[in-house]
Amino acid sequence: MLVEPTVVERSGQVYVGRRESVTMTEFGRIADQLPVMFGWLRERGVAAAGPPFFRYRVIEGAELVVEAGIPVSAAVEVPEPSFVDVLPAGRYATVSHVGHPDELMGVTASLLDWAQRRGLEWDRTQTPEGEVWAARLELLMTDPAAEPDMHKWETVLLFKLAG
Repeated sequence: MLVEPTVVERSGQVYVGRRESVTMTEFGRIADQLPVMFGWLRERGVAAAGPPFFRYRVIEGAELVVEAGIPVSAAVEVPEPSFVDVLPAGRYATVSHVGHPDELMGVTASLLDWAQRRGLEWDRTQTPEGEVWAARLELLMTDPAAEPDMHKWETVLLFKLAG
């Protein structure tokens, strides 16, 4: 990890989301929801209030429950299966990465290790369904339409800390 992670305080953030149960090889099913949601919001005159993101809700081996989300300034009515939720306020460990999305597994492992070495604890719970995270986010800082080279994409990891 070239950039040193930091701990930041974040306010709660309303967002519009879609949730899917996927494996990493099926991740496109959830990623493909972002352009659909942006189109729906644009048609209704609702602007994004920040970068889109993926929120990892449950991790159980190769099985993931992931949300595609778009921050908005206030709750809006959305058609099902979309929903409105709030990212929780609190302290987050964060690091920025510029490079291909395939590199994020290594960046994530480095962030988890960095926090462990500092005695930081994640806001997560082990359940029979898997590891449930309060907020484990990948913020997509680069618009793929503006920058098609995936090796130049910036992604910010934000993982909520306990307490």
